[in-house]
Amino acid sequence: MFVDTAKIFVKAGDGGDGAVAFHREKYVAAGGPDGGDGGRGGNVIFQADVNISTLADFRYKRKYVAKKGENGKGGRCRGKNAEDLVVRVPLGTLVKDANTGRIIADISTKEPVVIAKGGKGGWGNPHFATPVRQVPRFAKPGLPGEEFEVTLELKLLADVGLVGFPNVGKSTLVSVVSEAKPEIANYHFTTITPVLGVVSMGEGNSFVMADIPGLIEGAWQGVGLGHQFLRHVERCRMLVHIVDISGSDGRDPYNDFKVINSELEKFNPGLAKRPMIVAGNKCDMCTDEQIEEYRKYIEKMGYDFFPIMAAIRYGVDPLLSKIQEMLSKLPPIERYEPEPAPAVSAEDFNDHSVKITKVDGIYNVEAKWLYNVMRSINFDDYESLNYFQNVLMKNGVFDALRDAGINEGDTVSLYDVEFDFVE
Repeated sequence: MFVDTAKIFVKAGDGGDGAVAFHREKYVAAGGPDGGDGGRGGNVIFQADVNISTLADFRYKRKYVAKKGENGKGGRCRGKNAEDLVVRVPLGTLVKDANTGRIIADISTKEPVVIAKGGKGGWGNPHFATPVRQVPRFAKPGLPGEEFEVTLELKLLADVGLVGFPNVGKSTLVSVVSEAKPEIANYHFTTITPVLGVVSMGEGNSFVMADIPGLIEGAWQGVGLGHQFLRHVERCRMLVHIVDISGSDGRDPYNDFKVINSELEKFNPGLAKRPMIVAGNKCDMCTDEQIEEYRKYIEKMGYDFFPIMAAIRYGVDPLLSKIQEMLSKLPPIERYEPEPAPAVSAEDFNDHSVKITKVDGIYNVEAKWLYNVMRSINFDDYESLNYFQNVLMKNGVFDALRDAGINEGDTVSLYDVEFDFVE
């Protein structure tokens, strides 16, 4: 089964938590803090694998989560960084943010690409030691790793794309000029998946040709198979438009040419400007006058025309020579540049705002930044509570409670931790 789109969830590993530990040494108060920092969480890395040709595997496994970094240990031992999670995808896979459509990466080379970064490890308790607080009994938790829901879209990497109506001879041409063996039969939509073939033009010279499944009118709107496979034309450096100039299926070759070009332009206006040559297949079923008349029509449109009989390779070598000549002057296969993530403003980065709601006489405090701070607090330790109180005071939580009308003795709830407010 050929699958060229998929949606998956990726999450990098969280950082390991910092450790609360104390060194046992004579004349050192409480042994001295020596908890190690947590290790970094694993990254999620995408890497191209030439042995994979579809995204079918991602239909069955949709969640990819890297491991968490190791927690810190006593003796100031830092936790180990977690191993990166490597996800192998076909060459030519485009990775997009499923929510915004932003291009995160184009996996069109064999270089690994980091899609989601692992979280940093939390600090151990030595970082919180001060002349006043010499035995801190709390440490920082690790930061969460990045997570995304991403869409994967496979766009084949080919130099030349063969386009045209079904049953005009695209698969036949690929089979006689390369080692590819597509299914060939005398009925429409024999080819239902793109087929790549390497065309050798002598020592050190070759190019990749893609047989794109047949297009029909309305393909850009999803009619037939075209909408699914038009995306594979987008990367091709040039196009070869195969036309059955004999009209053996009862179609008009002049109208066929107009319809396919129109479908390409409607799907992506840039495709209408892509370099193209036209091959008139099944020319043995036409008169010389018909061939010349069609040649004049195509050349008047600004394209080179080559009459061929793909099945017996008649006229194919001049066509290949022209393709090679044009490719030598064209830029390399298109690569999509990653789009930068939306910039986080200093205001957003330093946003320590809180939300106060009063329910049944209890003042509930909510804040994104507050939950992570609470994970590091030991509520059974006096100094840890003092540290937490200073954090609340410096970040305006107490002021927000006063503005909300709190009185001494009222109950405050911080994520299931409750205490009485005291001025």
